[in-house]
Amino acid sequence: MLLERTWRWFGKKDSVCLSFLKQMGVEGVVTSLYHLKPGVTWSIDDIKVVKNEIEREGLRWSVVESLPVSEDIKLGNEKSAAHIENYKQSIVNLAECGVTTICYNFMPVLDWVRTDLAYMDSDGTETMLYDHATFAVFDLFLLKRKNAKGDYPDSIREEAQALFDSMNERERERLAHTIIIVTQGFVNSAVEESGDYMERFRRSLEPYRGMDAAAYRENLCYFLDEVVPVAEEQGVRLCIHPDDPPFPVLGLPRIASTLDDFQWIFSRNDSLANGLTLCTGSLAARRDNDALRFVEAFGERIHFAHLRNLRHLDENRFYESGHLDGDIDICRVVEALLKEQYRRLAEGRGDARISFRPDHGKKMADDFQRKANPGYPLVGRLKGLSEIHGLQMAINRMHGKRES
Repeated sequence: MLLERTWRWFGKKDSVCLSFLKQMGVEGVVTSLYHLKPGVTWSIDDIKVVKNEIEREGLRWSVVESLPVSEDIKLGNEKSAAHIENYKQSIVNLAECGVTTICYNFMPVLDWVRTDLAYMDSDGTETMLYDHATFAVFDLFLLKRKNAKGDYPDSIREEAQALFDSMNERERERLAHTIIIVTQGFVNSAVEESGDYMERFRRSLEPYRGMDAAAYRENLCYFLDEVVPVAEEQGVRLCIHPDDPPFPVLGLPRIASTLDDFQWIFSRNDSLANGLTLCTGSLAARRDNDALRFVEAFGERIHFAHLRNLRHLDENRFYESGHLDGDIDICRVVEALLKEQYRRLAEGRGDARISFRPDHGKKMADDFQRKANPGYPLVGRLKGLSEIHGLQMAINRMHGKRES
């Protein structure tokens, strides 16, 4: 039994049509109700509109990515209880419509961070890069976050100063716009480009000032205590996405970054409805994370997988290098996931099959003429999908299994 081949689709505005997916060997769709902001209830009618559109193409809505957790829930403020009730009702409504795997994250303010969305690799493909010194330029000299200086060693501050001095105003504005707007605007965020978006972003950081990881963990724990029993009752599998990148940024708390973090999350609520989205690229951005160890430790809880690779250029920079090539041993990770599926089958679990999607992709060939969200080109992701499918077939054949 192979992992389920899925594809992230961004709705009617996506340049990749649903009708393409069947031709590409895709079985399931990963999507969200992108027109709804965090904190509101997803109605059955809204869910059915998207589900029916997917099923008309002979596909299934395999995973919700994401049912977003509002900043109010993350902060545990006075709106939190109402938003959690809405979240619980959304779980019930999704289950009634037969959509039972929900990916979410608990990252404050920023869903993900890259500093260069058009990094040119040596083969002529275009990909995304994170450079800690460039991020420090944004934090120290553009955002001018209070007390940010103490979050960076002298070497990074000196490099950031030199980078800032070398930039013109247009380059500085592009960096801020990339981090605040471009990377966040298509992921169910509350970001708005109009007006002084930099000042609004500063204000969004303020409620987290002084909140440490311990306090933030308690907010996650409260959320899980409320929503996991509902998910369990409805046959829904929740799967938290790791922090991206899995280390502190902007002084914000990070609580889903390491093996210890996830051991804590699952120890506080041991239901299998409290699961993990295995994102190899996010986890491996931290050098002391080994994606294979996460499969070995939490395999029974992995309900969804994002598979991609990266290369570390040095201690402070990494770029997304495709799907099979890079610092991550994707072959062993895929082999471990396939082994976990067979373990579940032997155990008699009804949710034995794990959905995966080729996470991100390098822009190549016709991708340069096609509009797409950052990290989501057509050809680059199709290459990754095909590579991982072929890898699975080879692994299964080596083990004497011939499932397609």
